[in-house]
Amino acid sequence: MMTPSYPIVRLRPKANAKAVRHGFPWVYDNELVTDRRSRNLIPGTLAVLEDAERNTLGLVAVNPNSRIICRMIDRDETAQVDQAWFAARLTRALQMRERLFDAPFYRLIHAEADDLPGVIIDRFGDVAVVQPNAAWADLLFDALSAALIEATGVTTVIKSATGRARSLEGLDNESGVTEGAAPAAPVPVPMNGATYMADLTGGQKTGLYFDQRPNHAFAARLCKDVTVLDVFSHVGGFSLAALAAGASSALAVDGSEAALALAEEGAKATGVSDRFTTRKGDAFDVLAALAEEGEKFDVVICDPPAFAPSKQSVEAGLRAYERIARLAAGVVAEGGYLVLCSCSHAADLAKFRGACVRGIGRGGRHAQLLHTGFAGADHPLMPQLAESGYLKALFFRL
Repeated sequence: MMTPSYPIVRLRPKANAKAVRHGFPWVYDNELVTDRRSRNLIPGTLAVLEDAERNTLGLVAVNPNSRIICRMIDRDETAQVDQAWFAARLTRALQMRERLFDAPFYRLIHAEADDLPGVIIDRFGDVAVVQPNAAWADLLFDALSAALIEATGVTTVIKSATGRARSLEGLDNESGVTEGAAPAAPVPVPMNGATYMADLTGGQKTGLYFDQRPNHAFAARLCKDVTVLDVFSHVGGFSLAALAAGASSALAVDGSEAALALAEEGAKATGVSDRFTTRKGDAFDVLAALAEEGEKFDVVICDPPAFAPSKQSVEAGLRAYERIARLAAGVVAEGGYLVLCSCSHAADLAKFRGACVRGIGRGGRHAQLLHTGFAGADHPLMPQLAESGYLKALFFRL
């Protein structure tokens, strides 16, 4: 087989070549020599990366339109990135998930941590939802999709092109079914004794958040024979697991009518509809209203969207987390539990925990921190990339 011929891109003399050599997977636009030739490369082009002394560092995907101008694809600069290459990486990821889970419902590929930079793949039985959030994966999507079918046996592949990550890469937002047929109805997903209904074509992100699975399970241990409030509930993540574990009642709050309808379908499928209610509205407003109404719950969970999706939004995001903590603390019964979550990678654990503690204090409550949860093992961390460890869940007793 002939060795592929790739263009060459080169780090600037002051760039941190050592970090790349030791595993950091990104090169920022101010670290790369950018001349007319490199700026004219098609976004997603594969190239050989060299340091300033012309030593080879590996094969990268180049996107001149992105702040992350290079993503490390393979340390072997002669690698041929084709269907077989994708299949090998998918198979390696699949072997770990099959060891961890009894049923094929999990995150199969978690981007850089699974050696497919910018690629997210969630599996729902025979259906895979792919988020190609980097230009190279968009460019090579056909080979990736074919390899996915080959390695896993899925029959339907859905491309999800929504989200902030693709806009940062300068990519379009055209989603759709690329192989097979779209599910005719929401897909039932078994987790933690409950059944969740995932809308794989019209729902948020890939249709369901697998990352919270261990935190749902830990919270459920606190919920037997008690009342539960699940704020930012989406399709009932925490509340359905709590009811499956024996909660006496659960109220799910979300701003999306469609998400709450799916939560109600999930409650019916789980056999807990008689103990489940929903309330549509802005989470901040609903929490304030519940306090005004004098409502108290034994377990309150708040799992908001990313309030701090970037470094620029950290301070505003931390204020929002603090406000949520203050409002939520006000509806927790004496001796009850408060679970506060963040999926903002830009707000690290210490900053998030500080905001939550301030909010609880401002709410006039005293707290013990009894557990800190993270994403499940199907969302592995790349040790060199702090951004891959985004999810935090803090479990307080008030």
